[in-house]
Amino acid sequence: MKLGSPDLATLGHRIRHYRGERGLTLDQLGEQVGLAGSQLSLIENGKREPKLSTLDALASALDVDLADLLSREAPSRRAALELELGRAQASPLYASLGLPAVRPSRGMTDESLEAIVGLHRELQRRASEAIATPEEARRANTELRETMRDRANYLADIEDLAEEQVRAAGHRSGALTHREVSVMAERLGFQLIYVNDLPDSTRSITDLANGRIYLPPASIPGGHGLRSMALQAMAHRLLGHTPPASYDEFLWQRLEINYFAAAALMPQDASVAFLQEAKKEKRLAIEDFRDAFGVTHEAAALRFTNLATSRLDMTVHFLRVNGDGALLKGYENDGLPLPTDVTGSIEGQWVCKKWSARTAFEHTNRTTENYQYTDTPAGTFWCATQTGRTDAAEFSITVGVPFNQAKWFRGRETTVRAVSTCPDEACCRRAPNELAQRWAGHAWPSARLHAHVLSPLPSGTFPGVDDAEVYAFLEAHADQ
Repeated sequence: MKLGSPDLATLGHRIRHYRGERGLTLDQLGEQVGLAGSQLSLIENGKREPKLSTLDALASALDVDLADLLSREAPSRRAALELELGRAQASPLYASLGLPAVRPSRGMTDESLEAIVGLHRELQRRASEAIATPEEARRANTELRETMRDRANYLADIEDLAEEQVRAAGHRSGALTHREVSVMAERLGFQLIYVNDLPDSTRSITDLANGRIYLPPASIPGGHGLRSMALQAMAHRLLGHTPPASYDEFLWQRLEINYFAAAALMPQDASVAFLQEAKKEKRLAIEDFRDAFGVTHEAAALRFTNLATSRLDMTVHFLRVNGDGALLKGYENDGLPLPTDVTGSIEGQWVCKKWSARTAFEHTNRTTENYQYTDTPAGTFWCATQTGRTDAAEFSITVGVPFNQAKWFRGRETTVRAVSTCPDEACCRRAPNELAQRWAGHAWPSARLHAHVLSPLPSGTFPGVDDAEVYAFLEAHADQ
């Protein structure tokens, strides 16, 4: 069980329920099982996980089977309502309101509790209805992210496959060359052909009948783009993919081919050796990892998340954030409180303005990574952020770890520190009351088109518009 989890909360309610049926006080039951009443109270409130020996003693003292004590069902209708209220008030949706939590007391009637829980259900329902994106895509994308989180973002079979293919092509060290990628294609019976007239909706086209993989001629400096696209096209054949029958399958295939390409460009054995040596010397840096294998900063950052937990024994988070603050990609298994909507989706959500993923845009020197510690409701995190720009917009790439793991990284000595209380909107989303009162009803901003396919329009007075920034802008220009 996990501290604060529904299972611990349910267990606590069941202990309290059986204790009440037996007419025992906390101190009386605690005396029978060798616990102080205060310690037993923590268990009943879901704030402490009891040892197995304590559970056995409690079951014996309460004259119930241990299996009954550990049942996941609430012991009563009242308990079920209290548990549902606790889960609702722990959600990001409720936290964003900045309201205090309501603790159900003995004096609260069942009718009052029913009413409060009913309001939470309606709040959740209305928030769910407000999501203005294809629901299937959002659900599938969220489920895929959770699946990879459970696997520490690591796919052993594809790691082995990529290692086998690059070695067979003659690669031994350093960056994977275009020639070695071509050899890999030839071993599969394909020829790489670069053309100018690929359809705009495609990245590459594989001609299965004639053994050709068509690719665009343009590439980013270093050739990472073309190598990656060729490897992704080959991965479909190596992994035995067939045309996807659902959006879930489409996303999984995309993840697998991207993973294979990254594992081929940055083979596991060489990558782990490089990273372990850097960790040993306490100089881990994504920019060094990037340069060692001739890939983009984003590719190196994502690859680091594949290996950090499974091979380096550390938890990690990754963010790609657009210049407007919208989260485009994200992964975490270190507890960083990523912004989510009511469905659990993170794409298109605004990242806290105090995180380094946003503050890095304020720096004039963008040739190296920016380092920052950030205190959050979930703890303190150290982050390294690199900014970049496409033809469409600027973006930032962030890799971070919990405070106690920063010791392995270059940049750990930074004195830059920020405090974030998001998802509480008072942190950086809500304008000061005086400013809001002055401009509410007297402004009509025109929202920029929200171009993220999987993302909702962030809620606000004007969907897609940051009201706090609009009011601040108007205030600054009011006298001009």
